[in-house]
Amino acid sequence: MSTPSIQIGGVIPAQSVKENVPDAATPLVLQGKNIIVGVPGAFTGTCHAHIPGYLEAYNDFKAKGINEIYVFAVNDVFVTKAWKENLAPKGSPVHFIADDTAAFSKSIGLAFDATPVLGGFRSLRYVIVTDDDKVVSLAVEPDPSKITVTAASAVLASL
Repeated sequence: MSTPSIQIGGVIPAQSVKENVPDAATPLVLQGKNIIVGVPGAFTGTCHAHIPGYLEAYNDFKAKGINEIYVFAVNDVFVTKAWKENLAPKGSPVHFIADDTAAFSKSIGLAFDATPVLGGFRSLRYVIVTDDDKVVSLAVEPDPSKITVTAASAVLASL
C-alpha cells in the first residue's frame, strides 16, 4: 500500500459529490467535525459489515461533537442509494456518497487498482476525521478486507 497523499493537517480538496441524483453534483461542504468513511464498494461483504456500526452509533458520534458522517463508495448513485435503503430502511442522516469514478479517492491518494476483482479503481478502506476541511485524524486499513482501525467503535473511542 502506498502512502496516502492526504495527511493529518492536510486539507480535503474542494469537490462536488453525488448523493441523491446521478446528474447533479453538489459541493462537499465540511463544517465543524466530520467523519468521512471510504469503502471499496457497496454491498461487498466487508463493506456491508463495516457501515452498520456508523449507522447504529450515529447519536454517539453526535454526542462527541461530530457534525456529519459521509460514506464514500466507488459506485454509482443508484447503487449507493439502494445500499443506504438496504442498510437503513427507516432512513438515516448518514450521507452515502457515490464516488462513481473514484475521483475523490484518487484526489486524496486513497485509491487502488482493483480491476481483477471489482472492475476498476476503488477506494481503500479508510476513515478521516475533519475539523472543517482540515484532516485531524486518518486511519487506513492495511488490509482492505478487514475492519480494525476503521471500525465505528475504534473511531468513536478515538474522539
